[in-house]
Amino acid sequence: MQKNEKIEKQIEDLIKELTLDEKIGMIHGAGLFRTEGVERLGIPPVKMSDGPMGVRNEFPDDSWVPVGNSDDYVTYLPSNSALASTWNRKLAYETGKVLGEEARGRGKDVILAPGINIKRSPLCGRNFEYMSEDPYLSGEMAVPVIEGVQTADVAACVKHFAINNQETERLWVDVKVSDRAAREIYFPAFKKAAQKSYSIMGAYNLYKGKHCCENKELLNEILRKEWGYDGMVVSDWGAVHKTKEAAESGLDIEMSVTYNFDEYCMAQPLKEAVEKGEVAEELLDEKVRNILRMMFRLHMIGEEKDQRKAGCYNISEHRQSVLETARESVVLLKNEDKKLPLSQKTNRILVIGDNANRIHSNGGGSAEIKALYEISPLLGIKKLLGGNTQIDFVQGYFADDMEAQNSDVNWQADSLENGGGSTGEARKASQELEEKRRALRAEAVEKAGQYETVILIGGQNHLQDLEGHDRPDMKLPYEQDKLIEEVLDVNPDTVVIMVSGSPVEMPWIDNAKTLVWQWYAGMEGGTALAEVLFGKANPSGRLPETFPKTHLDCSAHSVGEFPGGKTVEYTEDIFVGYRHYDTSDIEVLFPFGHGLSYTEFDLSELAVVLKMPGEKPQVRVSLKVSNTGKMDGKEVVQIYVGKPESDIKRPKKVLAAFDKLELPAGESRRIELDLDPDAFTYFDEETHMFKVEPGIYQIYAGKSVADICQVTSCEL
Repeated sequence: MQKNEKIEKQIEDLIKELTLDEKIGMIHGAGLFRTEGVERLGIPPVKMSDGPMGVRNEFPDDSWVPVGNSDDYVTYLPSNSALASTWNRKLAYETGKVLGEEARGRGKDVILAPGINIKRSPLCGRNFEYMSEDPYLSGEMAVPVIEGVQTADVAACVKHFAINNQETERLWVDVKVSDRAAREIYFPAFKKAAQKSYSIMGAYNLYKGKHCCENKELLNEILRKEWGYDGMVVSDWGAVHKTKEAAESGLDIEMSVTYNFDEYCMAQPLKEAVEKGEVAEELLDEKVRNILRMMFRLHMIGEEKDQRKAGCYNISEHRQSVLETARESVVLLKNEDKKLPLSQKTNRILVIGDNANRIHSNGGGSAEIKALYEISPLLGIKKLLGGNTQIDFVQGYFADDMEAQNSDVNWQADSLENGGGSTGEARKASQELEEKRRALRAEAVEKAGQYETVILIGGQNHLQDLEGHDRPDMKLPYEQDKLIEEVLDVNPDTVVIMVSGSPVEMPWIDNAKTLVWQWYAGMEGGTALAEVLFGKANPSGRLPETFPKTHLDCSAHSVGEFPGGKTVEYTEDIFVGYRHYDTSDIEVLFPFGHGLSYTEFDLSELAVVLKMPGEKPQVRVSLKVSNTGKMDGKEVVQIYVGKPESDIKRPKKVLAAFDKLELPAGESRRIELDLDPDAFTYFDEETHMFKVEPGIYQIYAGKSVADICQVTSCEL
């Protein structure tokens, strides 16, 4: 981002006017979600809010009990995993724009989103908040979100920098990762984001023995100097532990979950350190400088202050945008005998499953919000089909979450205890609970045999997909596997739908003819799901992560460590996600990039042009895409790069480009894509540089990493 010389001079003039106390007030929380302003100089406080799925409800400065008024209901957006499943940059931009306008409408300056940490293991409790296991896809989807947010004069705050891939012991776990893996897997999306985002959030964990929010290598050397970042850096809430280290790092604002604001490391303790000469006041000036620069960019201060956008929330255009994203996030994983779409003229339907009747907006940790409304799958189906179809519902399984729902204690007030997070344990059900589940299952199985059309909607909820907790395994909760197996036994044509924020084991998959996957898809999720099931929308979602058969096949578990102890060793190195499964020929449930359509697409005539060789090679591919089916649809064209003959240890292939295009039935189009130059490079740890290995590279065009339709090559 370019600096404005006029604004830089105004910043310096303001810094000269500020007292030490005023500087201190600007660089730490004076409330749970705000800093202190300097009224006499016209400097406002910075007001922040979670999160990626909508603007969080309102809290007082010094309490985690929500204010409770009716003015903080907001639009509930699809999760980042759902957004990434669209593989649609335009929808990413529109989603960001909605989030930014709603944040500004609520009077916020910074929205703590998007989350772009790599999905190293399917067991991470916050995976539903993140984009992908692939750094290229994560970066390509994050940048338009950031751009959309910031059109509303609100700063996107990309999180959590960096290598923050688990919840267990998240405050104290020391990540041991090679420089190559950091540079090729965990940093690239943040590097792209840093070119656009006005703010970035530091992570809880340690990297190379130093907490990320006090880490000079991470914040000073890499982010500030190497990447040239001049925006505001804020800590995660409670991620700062040492005053001098935080002061000397590239961190600008310290936030936490406690109410003793003057006792924060960068509050009174920092003031005393400056007065004693232990910390140079110039370090505070640099922090204030970055904060003021963000304020000018957001038109919070300066000559354009009166032109700052007001924002808006809960408008019909936002709800329409959410619906469009939700539609394209639905992934059709399996459709034998073309059982889907279902006929809208069906007379009688049985819907089974707790997730059919459940809302998810009010859970998940800091992603929780007060949604203006949320369309459940059951409601979506009923409102689409209307009164001519008899739709009966049975719960099917019992989710024992009433205790958590009724708790008066806000989880965040205690979020710094016990290392900040843990790995959950499989809960043993009481005899009473087992009997209740057995009765619900028996009722569902009996009825399933009486209906021609049965829709079973299971999966997980925010007791599994949850900040502060990792899962112990990938098994479905609440004995759902038994339910699904028994229902499929009596009705093999049952449509199985999983609603979840992370992959699950599917021991029944061979018996299921259809499988539809839906992430936490926002307030119109049930509408979008119904439209896909009954053919009003053609599914076009593609998986942004691999679905393994079991977490034990994942490299974080089979090669590296997860969650580790005081340290976690990333000995799988660069072989994360499909880079591991594809290279090691490990059979998975569903591969990265997979997703079906109600029509058929053909990729042909792949051609490659080398525009410029060198350290950043410029390569353009072209190919023909044809809709050979009978229905209009959208295809995601995926281009991968590999180098079979290499002296460097490499994945078999990596994603280098993608595009989503809409084609009417029977039509063809030739498209051109420029490949990401980084797909041809590797990070050399000896020279600490990215290099291109000379030789022949394979260029793959496909519909997933495992469904390659065309292959060609180019020489660099």
